[in-house]
Amino acid sequence: MLKDRRSRLFPFFVRERLDCLVVASLPNLRYLTGFSGSTGCLLLTRDRGWFVSDSRYTLQAAAEVPDLELLEHDRPLQALATLQQEQGWRRVGFEAAHTTVSALDEYTRQLPGVELAPLGPELDAIRGCKDPLEVAALGRVARLASDALLQLLPQIRPGMSEAALALELEFEMRRRGAEGRGFEFIVASGERGAMPHGRAGQRLLQSGELVTIDFGAMLGGYHSDETVTVALGTVSRRHRDLYEVVLTAHDRAIAAVRPGIGCRELDAVARDYIREQGYGDYFGHGVGHGVGLEVHEKPTLSPRSDGVLEEGMVVTVEPGIYIPGWGGVRIEDTVLVTASGCRILTGVPKSLMVL
Repeated sequence: MLKDRRSRLFPFFVRERLDCLVVASLPNLRYLTGFSGSTGCLLLTRDRGWFVSDSRYTLQAAAEVPDLELLEHDRPLQALATLQQEQGWRRVGFEAAHTTVSALDEYTRQLPGVELAPLGPELDAIRGCKDPLEVAALGRVARLASDALLQLLPQIRPGMSEAALALELEFEMRRRGAEGRGFEFIVASGERGAMPHGRAGQRLLQSGELVTIDFGAMLGGYHSDETVTVALGTVSRRHRDLYEVVLTAHDRAIAAVRPGIGCRELDAVARDYIREQGYGDYFGHGVGHGVGLEVHEKPTLSPRSDGVLEEGMVVTVEPGIYIPGWGGVRIEDTVLVTASGCRILTGVPKSLMVL
């Protein structure tokens, strides 16, 4: 399976006339080699591969990366320079989107006379369509996170702080086997619901308001992403009406997911409905994004997107309305693009729940 993944890189060798490709960003490294440590480097040619790690990871790399030649070195670029001299490489590709200016300077110093070829976001895009192992992993972590929130919902009550809710949710995920949270949870209650990325704070939950919870777990390196907005006690007719607008936009967009639909077109399904209902000025972010070894991956679903959905992609659908001084609603599911539409991976029901 890993060899099949690495074969997706071979067109870059032809198009960019590469002798070697260097991969060091951790998500790409894990995808291509299976390595789960915090430091490593893949050196790949058309017919050979080396994995470089320092002494902290020698045993781990031997266990996780059995199909590549292992090199122990505390400075991967020096290992690259040594191999370059031995192999006579003249053109080396690198991950432009993940390389700092100082790292590029180091490449230049270590590889004098070598032509460096920057590979942009198209390299990350090889992770866009998930293979069966990835789909299974994403399904597991999505169910774990959803079940954790469902377990916690009866404990959410007025007087509980947003931060306490977030902490209890993380504990519940870990009790169920998660490696950790997939990202810093968003818990935004009352007027703070107007903040799309409102981190959980010390504000106390109050009866008669909405609470938006954006959460996810990490398991086996893969992430989940889901958002629910719940009512705490009896809420106003305006709260309920706003929720129904977002829910309809969410449902329409999920119904439109299929291979071949443009990412911009899918965004418009939700955005146009919200605009028709008079809330177009209150929905500023894209309707979704890819999910995998990173919580935000390609493709991006927004009015500026040029991509097209393909079978095997895993994306979020998360429309929202955010009204400053009043509050907001976001509803999000993660879905797998199938041959005929999509399958929802996340598991919390999206009809309005009153706690």
